[in-house]
Amino acid sequence: MQVKVLGAERRRRWNYDEKVRLVEETLQAGETVCGVAQRHGMAQSLLFTWRRQARQGRLGGEAMPAHVPVEITSTSAPASACAPPPSSWLPAQRARAGIVEIELGGCRVRVDRDVETEALQRVLELLRRR
Repeated sequence: MQVKVLGAERRRRWNYDEKVRLVEETLQAGETVCGVAQRHGMAQSLLFTWRRQARQGRLGGEAMPAHVPVEITSTSAPASACAPPPSSWLPAQRARAGIVEIELGGCRVRVDRDVETEALQRVLELLRRR
């Protein structure tokens, strides 16, 4: 068997910081995945994969916070919604990730340091009424 090397590998290796920077760039207002991919000479599918991995906390490095839609209603939640925190949540992880933990009325709310003030106020007001 004979193997011929036809040239240097053309695949680019992206480190974690580059991936995060490019994913964040796609999330800017008025920006598209297509535009970012073209500017950086890369495949759109790779950016879509990184965005999905980031949402799932699997991009590598520390997990990126996910943005999820929240609907606030006036109906009270069942008591089981106030479950104790998982034992795997370590204080060192909380400090490193910038997480704020608020305990109110038997429920525990954890928010990222970048939480919108108005949204947090609405959530806390609903918990105070319970």
